[in-house]
Amino acid sequence: MRLTVLGCAGSFPGPESPCSAYLIEAEDFRLLIDFGPGSLSTLQRYAGLHAPDAILLTHLHCDHILDATSYVVVRRYAPDGPYPPLPVYAPAGAPERLATAYGQEGASVEDVYQFYALEPGTFPIGPFTVTVDRVLHPIETYGVRLEHDGRVLCYSGDTAPCEALIRLAQNADTFLCEASYLDGVDNPPDLHLTGREAGEAAAKAGVGRLLLTHLVAAWGSEAHTVASAAAAYTGPLEVVRPGSTYDI
Repeated sequence: MRLTVLGCAGSFPGPESPCSAYLIEAEDFRLLIDFGPGSLSTLQRYAGLHAPDAILLTHLHCDHILDATSYVVVRRYAPDGPYPPLPVYAPAGAPERLATAYGQEGASVEDVYQFYALEPGTFPIGPFTVTVDRVLHPIETYGVRLEHDGRVLCYSGDTAPCEALIRLAQNADTFLCEASYLDGVDNPPDLHLTGREAGEAAAKAGVGRLLLTHLVAAWGSEAHTVASAAAAYTGPLEVVRPGSTYDI
């Protein structure tokens, strides 16, 4: 598998990154996980406008889905289009949410996307074996485990500490994990992880590599986040950037 980071800013686009969007490739199949604001630009820069063969949306907060509405124009109105419906795996309510965000009363985007409602379990997407489970966030949100050819990538989605996250990440080769909050601050409960909590989850799960994402540049500290994670997890770790690629 190959992971390409298209966007990694937490909660809103940062000065150097769009919001969450990650492209995972294997056997010439490309799965886009999350499609946050600004990432349609980096999709074109690092992969291509029509690169995704399927999309998985971990939850329906705006910072993880809004460029899926812009992508409607790409697939519906292209000079050589319209294109066939693209598979989208997402929480129940995604068709209505994306149609509302697209902004036309009574609109539907189901000519552009073929929706499959997520629920905890294991299923195939292209060459990947995908396992999703509910993690701890204010709305229905899924962490994701991808397996291919004996290798494992886990993506936390947005979550506070929870046992489901540890199960999904168990012995993963690469753990792409959010680290939105700073330790020592009065953070809202049951919403996001700190760097320390991301490191603790990685250590408990016995992962091979920790990639930190979803940092909020405007009110965070990357150095503090990395130091906190490294104090809890002694394996290789780094903060991801748009355009970064990782072979798994």
